[in-house]
Amino acid sequence: MKKKILKHINLYFLILICIFGIISCASVQRRHTLDESSKEFLSKVRYIINKQEKKIFLNLPPSERQSFVEKFWKKRDYDPDTEINEFKEEYFGRIEEADKLFKEGTTPGWLTDRGRIYILLGPPHQRLVHEGYHDAWSERWYYENITIDFVERDLNGTYELMDRSAYNLGKIQKMVSERRLKINKKYVVFDFILEISKSQDGYKLLIRIPYKCIWMAEKEGKLKTTLNLAIQTRNASKEKIIGEYFKSYSLSLKEEQLEKLYDQKYLIEVPFKPLEGDYIMVIQLENLTGQDKVMKKIKFSI
Repeated sequence: MKKKILKHINLYFLILICIFGIISCASVQRRHTLDESSKEFLSKVRYIINKQEKKIFLNLPPSERQSFVEKFWKKRDYDPDTEINEFKEEYFGRIEEADKLFKEGTTPGWLTDRGRIYILLGPPHQRLVHEGYHDAWSERWYYENITIDFVERDLNGTYELMDRSAYNLGKIQKMVSERRLKINKKYVVFDFILEISKSQDGYKLLIRIPYKCIWMAEKEGKLKTTLNLAIQTRNASKEKIIGEYFKSYSLSLKEEQLEKLYDQKYLIEVPFKPLEGDYIMVIQLENLTGQDKVMKKIKFSI
């Protein structure tokens, strides 16, 4: 009798295992049969889709996914009565901007930690970059009620959220989901692009600053600001300072001039004549109007 009972119990568990296995396989198969459009949707909304929404989407038949996508964006729309979904437009706009500003090696800018925060919270009110935190470079972004810190621990151009900010990321995402994305066109990320090229007399450092990243204040009917540039050239092997440079650059434009230059870059050229060797050039650029200070480095060999 006991043997029969045990036999039935074993058979029962075997059936349960098979059922769970079939369900599990079906679930895995469903996830793996997502079409490219569905995969791209999940990838792009990774920062704002919640667990429940993702679970529902993964279990939908292909014929119902497009309807889900439309409802997903519609319920986040600021003003459903207008033709444009402002939330969706702003979200993808931030992805595009983050991709340009925060690319790290082969990692697209919108998939980096800085890109993630930029997409969630938008451009910071103020951005400061400096070195010295445990011999690493660090970056702090200021928002109305929060500061976000990043650190470049390996000095390889990859910035990671510092522990405190990473811990608060869940709170940040909850805050964003409750308040939606706050559109504020006033704030921009101050940034610049570096390049070293040869010249007739030696070399020159090229610093290109997008006009749309430069804060200006209206004074005497014009938009004005001052950019302070400080450069240190170091010996790469000994980290010894072998040259320094400082100069202020004043900008004064009429509003219509700035509108024409909006998609162009302000160029600063700094000539130099180094000896043969390996060097690190540390460049700090400060916009006095926005009080933004950004520091970068570039390595080169002669």
